[in-house]
Amino acid sequence: MELHIAKDPAQLSDNVAAWISNYIQEVLQDQEQFTFVLSGGNTPKQLYALLAKEPYQQIIPWEKIHFFWGDERAVPFEDERNNARMAFDVLLDKVPVNPDNIHVMRTDIEPEQAAAEYEKILKTYFKDEDFTFDLVLLGMGDDGHTLSLFPGTPVVHEEDAWVKAFFLAAQDMYRITLTAPVVNEAACVLFLTTGANKAMTLKSVIEGTFDADKFPSQLIRPQDGELHWFVDEAAASAMEL
Repeated sequence: MELHIAKDPAQLSDNVAAWISNYIQEVLQDQEQFTFVLSGGNTPKQLYALLAKEPYQQIIPWEKIHFFWGDERAVPFEDERNNARMAFDVLLDKVPVNPDNIHVMRTDIEPEQAAAEYEKILKTYFKDEDFTFDLVLLGMGDDGHTLSLFPGTPVVHEEDAWVKAFFLAAQDMYRITLTAPVVNEAACVLFLTTGANKAMTLKSVIEGTFDADKFPSQLIRPQDGELHWFVDEAAASAMEL
């Protein structure tokens, strides 16, 4: 695991945008396509806005990237809570991506059906690959959740399925999510975390004893890939550095 600390969220986004751009170009020297899992929520918005502008709009070979999502709220695409809609608004509508390379989690069908369909897409795409995704971008909630792996939920213990749908009573909605096993087969996973409100949780996730029911972010440990935590000083303030 590598820890990268920036002064504040603005500097963090700058650093991550440069890192991702370099990583994409490096990987594409050895293969024709790049697979990128996008994260929802507020934290990556600033990053996506940067990637949609110069120089990244020009230097990243967008047409070679396949986009996937880590999780989705089962709300219509038009709903502002929809993770895919946020990514389109801030990034995908502003760069020259191939529409056929965008793989959203469907919310116009039953959640369980959407999860099964997404898993089929993934298993077809990665059936002959050593890794799953080239890059998975994740966030971490104040409660230590990542993706839609929330503390105390059964999906935390999923070992077989790559994608699951379940009803999250606390939010009164269905969620569709990648599971830890498919993410842990990725070539690279990058957590993006900011804010003093996450400092104690971040300390527990990285430095504390393993307790996936309490801190599901601890589940993300790539088997043969890289794990990077990009955080700001506020988020890192409780850690013993």
